[in-house]
Amino acid sequence: MPASAYRCFAVTSPGIEATTASELTALGILPIGTEPGGVEFEAGLEQLYTANLELRTASRVLVRLAEFPARAFYELERKAKRVPWDEIIGPGTPVRFRVTAKKSRLYHADAIAQRLQAVVGAEGGTSLGSGIDPEAGEEDPDGRDSGVQLFVVRVLRDVVTISADSSGALLHRRGYRQAGGKAPLRESFAAAMLLAAGYDGSAPLVDPFCGSGTIPIEAALLARRIAPGINRAFAFEQWPNSDAGLWSGLKASARQRALSAAPAAIVGGDRDAGAIAAAEANAERAGVARDIRFRTEAVSALEPPAGKGLVASNPPYGVRIGRAGDLRDLYARLGALLRERWSDWSVAMLVASPMPEREMGLSFGQAWESNTGGIAIRLLIRS
Repeated sequence: MPASAYRCFAVTSPGIEATTASELTALGILPIGTEPGGVEFEAGLEQLYTANLELRTASRVLVRLAEFPARAFYELERKAKRVPWDEIIGPGTPVRFRVTAKKSRLYHADAIAQRLQAVVGAEGGTSLGSGIDPEAGEEDPDGRDSGVQLFVVRVLRDVVTISADSSGALLHRRGYRQAGGKAPLRESFAAAMLLAAGYDGSAPLVDPFCGSGTIPIEAALLARRIAPGINRAFAFEQWPNSDAGLWSGLKASARQRALSAAPAAIVGGDRDAGAIAAAEANAERAGVARDIRFRTEAVSALEPPAGKGLVASNPPYGVRIGRAGDLRDLYARLGALLRERWSDWSVAMLVASPMPEREMGLSFGQAWESNTGGIAIRLLIRS
């Protein structure tokens, strides 16, 4: 597999594939197509590194190493020996496999992982880690990705697809969020909200339910053109064909493009003083504390900054925090405030039920629908 022609797949949360595809296009990387859960594209090393460094809405960037039919284990092992494992793993690199198998004769995920583990050990002489990954989804809550090369294996209708994870820790882990609220919003969802709403940092932004500050912090990173992956490590840095000079140059260019300050006001409000303290600590770690004004205030006390801007927020859903019945008055009050105090502002809200539109008395368009932690969510936008 020549480095000039990687076949890549940017993994996303279902529903925001189009936003990720637009990000790739803006980076000068042409998407080949989308499917539920991701966007396919071709890339050389520079584009692969750039996608990891710059994508705000993806969770991983996979490099597809091989695709072949296999209906028996001997066939899987024989064809797996032809996979260019040595382009990804060097001597002593621990590896891990995450396998899904559907509608195939090879259906036992653990057995598939064991066979591939044996092939990689025999072919590459690697020091193997915990070869079988029990996680069914994309999350890796205990951080086992660190220092371990992950391979993602999909067996669908007797066709085996083997991909190498180029990212390492999930891309939404920017490294700043060590203090969290009761139900923190994933960084990639916050970025997808902002991009779908057309936010570019040139106008003010207010989050009246900011919690631990994810939306204002992502807004500040976007407004200042700070690459989301600038302060973290990636799996591809350990690959045998890694180009340290190219990678160093891309990071240096990204730092030069960043603005010294956000062009417009960014405000985060929450009535919970503990949440505001966590938000301030997170913003400090992200390097954007000077760009955000955090206020310990109820939504009714927040005053709009001068000019027209965007209200972007993730109000309580009533699923994990509070009860749905308790939210009716909150949404009714919020709708009244948006009509009276923020009438000329755009609004982007994440919601988990049809209740907000009904209770708020406002007309919204739906930008996308996704799922977080088992909760179906929708992004509503009022332009």
